[in-house]
Amino acid sequence: MKHFPPSFFLFICFASFVWGASAQPARRAYRGIIVADTGSVVRAMEPYGGSSEGCANYAQVVNLYKVEFPFARVYCMVIPTAVAFYCPDTARAWTDDEKAAIQHIHSQLLPGVKPINLIPVLEAHVDEPIYARTDHHWMPLGAYYAAQELARVARLPFADLSQYDRHVIHGFVGTMHRFSRDRSVKEAPEDFVYYVPRDVSYEATAVVYTLSKNRQYVVGQSEPKAVDFFRDYPDGSAAAYCTFMGGDTNTTSVTTSTKNGRRLMILKDSYGNALPGYLFESFEEIHVVDCRYFKQNMREFVSEHGITDILFANNLIHASSPKTSQSYEHYLAQ
Repeated sequence: MKHFPPSFFLFICFASFVWGASAQPARRAYRGIIVADTGSVVRAMEPYGGSSEGCANYAQVVNLYKVEFPFARVYCMVIPTAVAFYCPDTARAWTDDEKAAIQHIHSQLLPGVKPINLIPVLEAHVDEPIYARTDHHWMPLGAYYAAQELARVARLPFADLSQYDRHVIHGFVGTMHRFSRDRSVKEAPEDFVYYVPRDVSYEATAVVYTLSKNRQYVVGQSEPKAVDFFRDYPDGSAAAYCTFMGGDTNTTSVTTSTKNGRRLMILKDSYGNALPGYLFESFEEIHVVDCRYFKQNMREFVSEHGITDILFANNLIHASSPKTSQSYEHYLAQ
């Protein structure tokens, strides 16, 4: 039997420690979904594969809105997805660099557009539950830190999290089980925690859209009607993220008791749904427009509601998709 010096075993122990710290178990599941770690902390993430051209188109359409509405403050919040922060070193070849893509978008914005850089903001909280492990969305806590950064850049008041009531939906397993077809995701439920403001009053109305059977097109819409901004879902519900406005298929307007003349329009995908509830003490009105379903003319909408601030709040996958930029441009003329 071959004998090894004690220093060899020391090296092996050190190497094992380093490998375990920097290279969590990772595998590619269905649709290229990256599944990292195991057991109760397993995390599934969408890989990023957007193009530089798509990023440039997004920056151009944000710039276009600043040109079209020169009186409005325009903000560009490109939201990173979980893979930007939680991708194991061993899986980095399976996804493009989200941080570089966001930087590319910011570098092409007009001087009058204010970028909301979430990379350092969210990096400071990666040990907190800011992204879902079992769903492709961020968690409401991540949206809280993002809204806080918007308020800082916009120089507006912002309520501390202690001024919110905390609600928990237990046993949440979101979209990633269906996306990845990985059983370990289903076996690792998590808490979906959201926050309802306590010291501000508000009323919400919505135009609700009816979609075609394939959910690709709007085939009808309601008249504006009073709705609950926050919806209740039971423990174990896979639809917990629809807590905010009931989901995407509506244009929701919120009037708050804050009286400062600031009226915000949020142009968003589903990531943006979690933002408005943290801004009721920052804006007098908030109007939430989805990048897929809006049916009004944007110029008329901005004029009708006296919009003073426009926030583009899209996750990077949507931001770099040609369809998103095309929709926002189309809204100016439809």
